[in-house]
Amino acid sequence: MHELSVALSICRIVEERVGAPQLASVRQVRLEVGEQSGIEIANLEFCLEALLSTPPFDGAGATVARTPGTGLRVMWLEVEDDDPPD
Repeated sequence: MHELSVALSICRIVEERVGAPQLASVRQVRLEVGEQSGIEIANLEFCLEALLSTPPFDGAGATVARTPGTGLRVMWLEVEDDDPPD
């Protein structure tokens, strides 16, 4: 099941982008996965749910969209902050 290693890599990408102290504030991770990437979406979602529901993430969700091609991309991250809405 290589989806677990893919999910771990996604978590590392998230940590690089927001920094370890802010991981608990991550609320949503949006991914695009290519139809020919060889990744089973259901397995990836299961692995991400398991990893993102525990510390240091504390309940972040993942949204996975299928796209043409072979790519895998983290599209955006939703992070809760203490700033009031703009």
